[in-house]
Amino acid sequence: MSNNVKSISVGYNPVNKSKVFSSGDYISGRVTLELVNDCKIDSLCVKLKGKAEVKWTEHYGKTVVVYHNKEKYFSIKQFIIQEKQVASSLCNSVIFQTPQHSFTDKKMKLFTSGTVGMDVNIERTGFHQGEGIKVVASIQNKSSRDIKPKYCLYRKYSYFAKGKRKVETKDILKEVGEVIPPSADQTVTRIITIPSTTCVSILNCNIIKAEYRLRVYLDVKYASDPEIKFPIVILPASQGPDEEQPFVPPAYGFEAFAGGTSFQQNPTAFGPSAPPPPYGTYGMYPSLSDFSGKS
Repeated sequence: MSNNVKSISVGYNPVNKSKVFSSGDYISGRVTLELVNDCKIDSLCVKLKGKAEVKWTEHYGKTVVVYHNKEKYFSIKQFIIQEKQVASSLCNSVIFQTPQHSFTDKKMKLFTSGTVGMDVNIERTGFHQGEGIKVVASIQNKSSRDIKPKYCLYRKYSYFAKGKRKVETKDILKEVGEVIPPSADQTVTRIITIPSTTCVSILNCNIIKAEYRLRVYLDVKYASDPEIKFPIVILPASQGPDEEQPFVPPAYGFEAFAGGTSFQQNPTAFGPSAPPPPYGTYGMYPSLSDFSGKS
C-alpha cells in the first residue's frame, strides 16, 4: 500500500486555550489519507503514546551522578472504523467533593500569655485551575497579643529515580487576613483563588508527583505559629462547549478539520487518585533542564 500513498496527515482538536489534555479528556481528530491509485485498505489505526520522564544531576566532590527514570502513562491503539467512547466521570469523583475540617490550639509561653486556637473548614478537596477555595476559620484569641490569620498555597514536586527522591517546594501564593485583637473570637471567611496557570496535580505516577497544600496559620509575635495544612487537588480548568478553541494546526503538516474519530486519553484507571497531566507541556510543568544543579 505504501506505493499508493501520496500523503497522510493527522490533526487534533484542542479542548482549551493552552492545548493541554488531561486524563479523562477525549482527543478528537481527523486522519486524511490521499492515494495515488485505487487500492484496498485492510485496516487503518491511530496509536497514541504518553510518558513521564525525570532527570537531574547531583555533585559529590568531583563525581557527578545523573538520576534518570521514565514511565509509560499509556499506549492506545484504536482503529478508525471502530470508533468508541467511554464517558469520563473524573471531575465528579467523590474524593474531590469531600469537605475538610481541622482544629488546633496552642498555649503561649515566654513573651506571650494565654492560648490561641482555630477551627478551619474548606468545602472540598478538588478545585479547578482559577477556582476559589472558600476557607472558613473560627478563631479564638485568648492571648495577650494581636494575631493575624495567614494563608499559603504551596506546591511540592517529588521526583524518583534509582531509589533516590528529590523534593522541591514552592509557595504559589500568600495572603494575610485582618488583625484579631486579644480576648476576641471571630469567624473569618476568605476566598483563596488558585492561579489559572497553576500546574494540575500529579498523584498517580510512580516517578513524578505534584502535590499541593493549603496552609492556614496564625501569626503570633514572639511565639511559634499554630497551623493547619489541607491537601488540595488541582484539576484542569473546566470549560463549556462554547469555550472550546478552534483547531490551530501545528507547524509540522497537521491540517484543520471538523469531526473525525476520538480517543479517551487514559482509559485504564490507575486508582482513585487525581489525573496525571500530559507529559512535557511547556509552561505548565518543569522542564528537564530545570533539574540540573539542584540537590
